[in-house]
Amino acid sequence: MGQITEVRPGGASASTDRLSRGTIAKYSTGSLGTGGFATLPGLVLVYFLTDSLGVTAALAGLIVVVAKVWDVLIDPIIGDLSDRSLRRTGSRARFMRIGAVFLPIFFLATFAVPTAVEGRAAGVWVLVAFIAAATAFSLFQVPYIALPAELTENYDERTRLLTWRVVVLTLAILMFGGGGPMLRALGGDNERLGYAIMALVAGLVIALGFYISSKVAPQVAPSAEPAGARVSAIAQYKLGISVLRRSKPFRTLLGTFFLQGLATGMMLAGAQYVAKWVLHSESAVTLLFVALIAPALLMAPVWGRIALRVGKEKAFAWATILFIVGSLALMGLAVAPGAWVYAAVGLCGAAYAGMQSLPMAMLPDVITHDANTEMSAGASRAVGLAAGAEAGADAAANAGVPALESPVSTATTDDQETRAGVFGGVWTAGETTGMALGSTALTLVLALTGYLESSGSTSVVQPDSAVLGIVLAFSLIPALATAASLVTLRAYPLRRADVHRGPGGR
Repeated sequence: MGQITEVRPGGASASTDRLSRGTIAKYSTGSLGTGGFATLPGLVLVYFLTDSLGVTAALAGLIVVVAKVWDVLIDPIIGDLSDRSLRRTGSRARFMRIGAVFLPIFFLATFAVPTAVEGRAAGVWVLVAFIAAATAFSLFQVPYIALPAELTENYDERTRLLTWRVVVLTLAILMFGGGGPMLRALGGDNERLGYAIMALVAGLVIALGFYISSKVAPQVAPSAEPAGARVSAIAQYKLGISVLRRSKPFRTLLGTFFLQGLATGMMLAGAQYVAKWVLHSESAVTLLFVALIAPALLMAPVWGRIALRVGKEKAFAWATILFIVGSLALMGLAVAPGAWVYAAVGLCGAAYAGMQSLPMAMLPDVITHDANTEMSAGASRAVGLAAGAEAGADAAANAGVPALESPVSTATTDDQETRAGVFGGVWTAGETTGMALGSTALTLVLALTGYLESSGSTSVVQPDSAVLGIVLAFSLIPALATAASLVTLRAYPLRRADVHRGPGGR
């Protein structure tokens, strides 16, 4: 597969591909940070803008979109820079640690808005700070996603690695989703102080997870940078587009994950609104997260076992269908809100564990398949060139003309680049865009149904249309987006036989 997968200190050897428990634990700890950054802003950022800073729902949605457009622009660049850093230093850890240093600073700035700043000005403050925080997050997340393909080539070991990552991810969702509002409550009547306390503590925990996980990044011998490797930003975007164009498995898997990210992002952003305006208890958001995460913790290893029996893609489809059933059940909130909602959310949580762990376990398979396909294509081209050169030499000899030197490349497997960082950059861009569009879709529903924004302790009463919009954004609309993801998942072409490697296999 290339040099970067042949030496895996602390991870799996190329001959056994068996990951150590320490490697799995350290890698999974990174999800403490990724889960925290995905959960807390997704849960409270829009609500913070509309119900504390007096920003309209439409403007709040625009702020989220602009921040995520920035993500889409920088993630492929960070992916390519991560690949180049790997060649130059032999590890991806450098970028991951830079992200760990700067994220808590900018995360605190996102929620520490001065009391004199409100409305549009507050929106601009949040936008600038959140873009900086998202950049720091991408510096960690993009190389982090590329690591599984470099830690092991084994199909089942990747499932094992990513299953435990999702166990930590679900714990992070519970910790940040339930604990975040509790930290916010420490501010008492001073809402902005509460948000600042929440951001400070959360940012430090996220940074700790990032740093611990960076220590598992394999260290290999640096390699010479290929000629022409330093490319412009436009060329880096073209690299991202090229992996989408040439890899059908990547397109279909990313499309599926994007649609599901939109659905879960919409529900995540809507949870605080459901707690306050449908269940009439802001503290109910903690119970919603407990109901979501408890089944997810139990089911994450179960989905791993199911995948071993029936294949990752089939298990992924089953988890998706289960999520659709649970989200459709939540439509009952429109007519009879009550404690039964926690059972429906628990069903979604059981499905969510599979919807996270299985595609993340499939992504390294996609990267490996692409690298193998490219190497096979290169070998075929080399054979064709060699045959042509031999024929030309024979013709020249018959004509008494000296033969030209053969143009056939002598490149070895080590010269092939996996471009795992590019894949990771495009994947992160797609994932964050899906989650952001989910939040934006919620703000559009709120705006269309007449939701009233407020600032500080100002009290408002929402119209019935806005409450119905909140319910639909938490149930029917996510169910439809998730159902659409089954179409792209059905087109996913890889199976175990396409990517599985036995011990020492190539």
